[in-house]
Amino acid sequence: MSQDVPTKLVAKAVPLPMTVRGHWFLSPRTEYSVAVQTAVKQSDGEYLVSGWSETVEFCTGDYAKEHLAQLQEKAEQIAGRMLRFSVFYRNHHKEYFQHARTHCGNMLQPYLKDNSGSHGSPTSGMLHGVFFSCNTEFNTGQPPQDSPYGRWRFQIPAQRLFNPSTNLYFADFYCMYTAYHYAILVLAPKGSLGDHFCRDRLPLLDIACNKFLTCSVEDGELVFRHAQDLILEIIYTEPVDLSLGTLGEISGHQLMSLSTADAKKDPSCKTCNISVGR
Repeated sequence: MSQDVPTKLVAKAVPLPMTVRGHWFLSPRTEYSVAVQTAVKQSDGEYLVSGWSETVEFCTGDYAKEHLAQLQEKAEQIAGRMLRFSVFYRNHHKEYFQHARTHCGNMLQPYLKDNSGSHGSPTSGMLHGVFFSCNTEFNTGQPPQDSPYGRWRFQIPAQRLFNPSTNLYFADFYCMYTAYHYAILVLAPKGSLGDHFCRDRLPLLDIACNKFLTCSVEDGELVFRHAQDLILEIIYTEPVDLSLGTLGEISGHQLMSLSTADAKKDPSCKTCNISVGR
């Protein structure tokens, strides 16, 4: 605009779809069409309103590293204390693991991450990986017996996926209209394609000292810990050999309400949203 005009007066003269004062907070990964009118106050107190400008169309990009750093800081504030764990695990239906054995050379193959979580996450629809969990029950120190993804569970010793030869990245922080909050982390062997993808897009974490997931040496052995108050979703960027772990049926229920498949982030949550968009 050529002049800063009080919003109410402009809106009275010409209905506008957006506020004209201050900043426009645009959502990431969103197509926009923008046209502008100007309004100049005349000597008689009336406003002379121009015609619409040509329409400009553009698409916003993903969250930049500085935006993800803001999400990381918010996640750190509620991560809670660190609990020890010893295995990563993946829950699914029996047919999924049978297919991996029969048609994929006994390997769990990376697949494209869905659009769950923050709308602007650079991993959504871009990064290939195998999803794992690591959260444990605080009273037993073991993985929970319930799962939203299937009654069969593959467990693998934590050191097989997470060790000093692995880089750890922060990818997202979100909730789904519930009290639960999720953090997405990426484990990528150093020098791998996944590592190269993450290096330019995601904040790198110190594997021995962070608020989410750690691997440290204590008394000559690797010790692993996870944040108690976040549900961690771990993306491992390489194929995983089923022979490196164990497969079995769990005894609990399938809690579909906790599934995060294509889950949409709550845009109104003050705990896990930042000002640049959803």
